[in-house]
Amino acid sequence: MLHVALFEPEIPPNTGNIARLCAATGARLHLIGRLGFRIDDAAVRRAGLDYWPHVDLIWHKKWEDFLAVVPDVNRLWLVDNPAPRNYTQAKFEDGDTILFGNELRGLPTDIRETHADRLLTIPMPTGNVRSINLSSSAAVVLYEALRQVHGW
Repeated sequence: MLHVALFEPEIPPNTGNIARLCAATGARLHLIGRLGFRIDDAAVRRAGLDYWPHVDLIWHKKWEDFLAVVPDVNRLWLVDNPAPRNYTQAKFEDGDTILFGNELRGLPTDIRETHADRLLTIPMPTGNVRSINLSSSAAVVLYEALRQVHGW
């Protein structure tokens, strides 16, 4: 099983879309820290449609709580900009966790520095934007990980 983790997400529809993505792929969804919405927020529920019963969701109140249960901290991939390595250069394995920062601030500097060797980016070839939507980013990277894990 792959894991998708969101650090302090703030926009309800993004989290709802990612929850739906996780329900579709069988990935476990981890929400970490302070959320910018209530988990029962109508916008979150609406984006997830009627798939919520199929979402394997864990909410960790603190970063340390998440680290205590992550399957293998050495298999934690961080997706943020800027980063030295393209997400397609990662060698994903079953059980890996893919961590995304929040929509406005990304990942905290201390987390980026602690896991600098596991930091990935999604290229922005035009240079006109610094990132794509969080739910789009999660889909791009998760499906690359699934492709590698399942040999698609």
